This record gives sequence, structure tokens and C-alpha cells, in this order.
Amino acid sequence: MSSQLPANWAIAPLGDLGRWGSGGTPSRNNVDFYRDGTIPWLVIGDLNEGYVHGAQNQITEAGLAGSSAKLLAPGTLLVAMYGSIGKTAVTAVPCATNQAIASCLPHQGVSLRYLHRAVQWLKPTLIQQGQGGAQQNISQGILKTQELPLPPALEQQRIADKLDTVLARVNAVNDRLARVAPLLKRFRQSVLAAATSGRLTADWREVFPQGSWQTTEVQHIASVGTGATPLRSNSEFFAEAGTPWVTSAATSADVVRQASEHVTPAAIAAHRLKVYPVGTLLVAMYGEGKTRGQVTELGISATINQACAAVVVNETLMVRSFVKLALQANYLEMRVLAEGGNQPNLNLSKVKGFSLPRPSLAEQSEIVRRADLLFAFADRLEARLQAAQTATSRLTPALLAKAFRGELVPQDPADEPAAELLRRLAAERSVPVKKARAKRAS
Repeated sequence: MSSQLPANWAIAPLGDLGRWGSGGTPSRNNVDFYRDGTIPWLVIGDLNEGYVHGAQNQITEAGLAGSSAKLLAPGTLLVAMYGSIGKTAVTAVPCATNQAIASCLPHQGVSLRYLHRAVQWLKPTLIQQGQGGAQQNISQGILKTQELPLPPALEQQRIADKLDTVLARVNAVNDRLARVAPLLKRFRQSVLAAATSGRLTADWREVFPQGSWQTTEVQHIASVGTGATPLRSNSEFFAEAGTPWVTSAATSADVVRQASEHVTPAAIAAHRLKVYPVGTLLVAMYGEGKTRGQVTELGISATINQACAAVVVNETLMVRSFVKLALQANYLEMRVLAEGGNQPNLNLSKVKGFSLPRPSLAEQSEIVRRADLLFAFADRLEARLQAAQTATSRLTPALLAKAFRGELVPQDPADEPAAELLRRLAAERSVPVKKARAKRAS
């Protein structure tokens, strides 16, 4: 690494660049350690990659004195060692931390902002060295031994200034891009609302008068059924290949083109499973989170479990794709119909009785055509958004790598070499040791 760096740079372990430590947790059994506390006590969730001005929890002076927590000065770098390894922050106020956070007060001549960016650059390396089970962690020892390219003190400031400027622009771009996805979601919802209210084809009806819209129920234009879950204890019911068996989890996709599980003829016979044809609409009748009320369409022939309602539309009565739009447009209304305690459910009766708008077949077809064009436009925008987000996600690592190769700002030959800074810091660290030995000798 050193042979690729500018002449005035050096390599140093993090441990040589500041005074490191970690925090502690006052006993939760002692209420006097927390009650009416005024000292911000940070946990990893409080770290924000920027300056922290407070914490969710506060401790008292007694809690500070009665634990290994330490009062940290403003301008102290914080680094997470447990779970979210490498997550950082800088203290803006006096505070304390728990033992999952390492702290570093940079030595004179070491820029806090440069050191902060350096740890962010080192984050992937720190994560790779995580140890433990479900919650990976690193020790303070691992953190302190990480080697860092160190430029002269003045160049550290120039690099930190440049990174602050360019990364602020990157963050601004990321923030703007993050606002696009909700806009696309609202656009799709507005298309569904317009499609099922008549607004989408208002101009079309002026040219092709169709009469007023009617309403109907799902059961009057489709057959509605469900499925079952074959006994897991019977090894003859499931196989790697066979008839696809679809659950409510699949309703998050617009079209189901494959199944994660397959059932055998024995399972179909034993549980009287119906094989539904391509084009069948599936409505999730129950499921956690957003699942209940979701609508998809079978792109394959498949059986289903009891958490789905299968809607086979009679296409002489209504256009299947329009029925799908109508069900999707009324997602929230479907969820309101659910009943039950902790996990409300729909049932076949409610699905059958669900009300649908019913324009003429010709207008249904025109609505589907126009909606498909608008959704295709939204899909193209979403693809471009994802490409842009992928590109911008690479900018920060690339800029940090460029900075720590010495390529972000020009070097000034008049700057004091980093090696001189390191020698001075080493000399300062040795002074307390010499004094202690002198006292012991006397």
C-alpha cells in the first residue's frame, strides 16, 4: 500500500492516531442511575454517521460513576463494534456510550473529519473481520490495528473539506432519487383510481357512447374457490417436481410464473385440490404485513393453499384484466373487510360479495389498454430510477477510495510529511512511560 501513496504520506494503525476507549452500561437495577438523568447515553441506534446532539436515553452522574461508562468530550469519534459494525458518529455534546461503541479522541495533528471518513472507508474491512454468531462483532483491538493511509496534517484538512463538499452533493442526489419511488407508487394508484372511476376513458366515451356504468359482485361474473395445505408429515405429498402449489406470499408479484413448492397427484387426490388455469386471479385472504388483499394472476396452471381465493373470470361477462385492475384498485377496501383478532382475515364469502364497477366490455378493453400503457411508462421510469440509484450507490465508496489513494486533492511539497507527525506522536506517547519509570527508580 505504501509504495502506491504520495511521497509525504505514511501508513499508521488507527490505534496510533487517537486516544481510544469504550463505554459501559450502568446497572438497570439501580433506578438512581437513570431517573432524572441529564447525561446523554448513546447506544448503536443513536449513531447517525454525522454529529449526534443527544440520545434516546440519559444517565445520572451516579450512573456514570457507578459503571465503566465515560464522559466523552464533543468532537469524539464513535464507532459501532457490535451488530452494525463500522457505523459511526461524532459527538456534538458531552455524552457517554455503552460498551458496544468504541470512542476515539484524535491526537493533535490528526483531523477528526479525516479520521471519520477513514473509518467509513474501512467499514467493509471491519465487517469482514466480524466474529460471533447471529450478531457479529469486532473488538477494540481489531479496530485499533487497522492500518490507514495518513497524509500530512494540512492535506488531511483539504481532503476532509473536499469529501464534505462532494459527498454532500451525492447525498442530495440520493435524497432526490429516494423521493421518486413514492411518486411512482402514487402515480400507479392514481391510474387505478382513474381506471375504475371512469376518468381514464372520459374522452373515449364522448366518441363512443356506452351508457352508464353498472355495478356487480365478483360471484356474478366469476367462479370463486380456494385450496388447502397437504399434510407436511406425509412425504408423498410434496416433491421437487409436480404440480405447482402457490401460497399467499406469491401475491406480491404481478404475475405468478413459478412456484417454490410442488405437490404430487396423491396430495391433489387426498385434499381435493383444484388445479386452476392460467389467468386465474388470486386474492390473498390472510397474511401478515401488506399481504392480505393483494391480487396477482396465475401465469402457470397451479394449485393453491387456503390463504388464497381463486377468481376464475367468465370473460363473456367481464374482461379479466379489468377485474384485476378493479380488485387492485380496491386493495385497502378489501383489507377493511377482513375480520379477526391479531391477524384479521378475509373469507370466500367476502371475496364473492365484493362489489365491482362494470362498464361495457368495449370500455373495459379500452381501460385496460390505456392502463397498460401508463403502467409500462411507470415501469420504464422505475428501471431508470433503479439504474440511477445503483450508480449513485457506488459514488461514495469510489470517492473514499480515491481520497485514501491520495488522488482527490493535489499534494503540497511544503506540507510537513506525515512521518514527522507520527514520530512526534510516538514521542509524546513515550513521555508518561519515562516519568513513571523515573518515579519507580526514586
